[in-house]
Amino acid sequence: MYDLIIVGGGPSGASAGRTAGKQGLSTLMLEKEHFPRYKSCGGALSSYGLSCLDFSLPEYVVERYISKVKIHFMDGFVEVEKEGNLALSISRTVFDYFLLEKAKETGIEVHTGEKVLDCIGRKDFVEVRTTDNTYLGKFVLIAEGSGGSLKYKVRSKDKRTEYCLGLVSEIPDEDEAIQSQCPGTLDIHFGIAQGGYGWIFPHAGYYSVGVMGIAQYFKNSKRVMMDFLQENGFDGTFPIRSHIIPVGGITRKTINSRILLSGDAAGFVEAFSGEGMAYAIRSGQLAAETIAGIMMYGRKLNDIQKYESRCRQEFGNYLSSSLKLEKVMHRFPEISFKLAVSNREILEKYLDEVVINRNYKGYVQWLLLNFFSLNMPPK
Repeated sequence: MYDLIIVGGGPSGASAGRTAGKQGLSTLMLEKEHFPRYKSCGGALSSYGLSCLDFSLPEYVVERYISKVKIHFMDGFVEVEKEGNLALSISRTVFDYFLLEKAKETGIEVHTGEKVLDCIGRKDFVEVRTTDNTYLGKFVLIAEGSGGSLKYKVRSKDKRTEYCLGLVSEIPDEDEAIQSQCPGTLDIHFGIAQGGYGWIFPHAGYYSVGVMGIAQYFKNSKRVMMDFLQENGFDGTFPIRSHIIPVGGITRKTINSRILLSGDAAGFVEAFSGEGMAYAIRSGQLAAETIAGIMMYGRKLNDIQKYESRCRQEFGNYLSSSLKLEKVMHRFPEISFKLAVSNREILEKYLDEVVINRNYKGYVQWLLLNFFSLNMPPK
């Protein structure tokens, strides 16, 4: 009988495992893949995500330091550079494996190559059935990402308007060419698909190039991806992988009596930018802390509800404001994005208020209050 069984060894599961191990919980982590493994992702870790870690990343994990953002819409663009690092570009293969090893340091039990088939809630525990065995845990954290189905033990399925479809390709190139083309820059193209964008992110020896859009409206997604590659000078045949990205800021159930959801499984993703790693890491930590409070410090079973309130307090309201911005910008793209690329102050304010100070609500209020003055041509 384990105190906690974690399903999934990605950033959310590994962060939960490290926290649980440090708290002294008897913990089992079950991961269907053998690490290191490939994970499709743009690979941009925000400064907030980095701040959630209780250790420093070694140099071999960090591929690029990002200090500049360049926004495109139609024939226009705007770029802004900051003195500090706005984000890091990382390989999910390397980063996720490193996080898993940091979780193992705390003494938790980790099984890779073992897929969880079912989680069955009992009165005093949860029965977890895998391809190899059956385990019992007082609590279960489902941190399997966006593609699994175990999360539906807790919440209902998303509508096609409540998740995005992302396509990504890694395109090799010389580091000097990448540095010249994207010198520490996140290159983002709006107007590619409703509710999403296209991206070109620099990495070590390759670009991450992708597109994303709301699933309901993202028709002919592979054709859109191929056109985006060609329009940006990436000629050739490259593997294209797809993945699901939940739209964050939507109210979803994330707990029942003994099962919790974290990361993408819970829908903790920023709606406007699509960032999910930071919230995967932090929600995993919060889930383990909540369970430790019950198991180690004699709190009541109902205290599991504090997990939802802590997530809402730390980042839930931020995700809700991100969804509001996404709806406003993509409802009137011709006005919104044309204005954004013609007025540098909009991007400057976004980086200062949202990315650095994490004040999404204040930024949305500022944008709405100043919309008409920002839209006025300069004298």
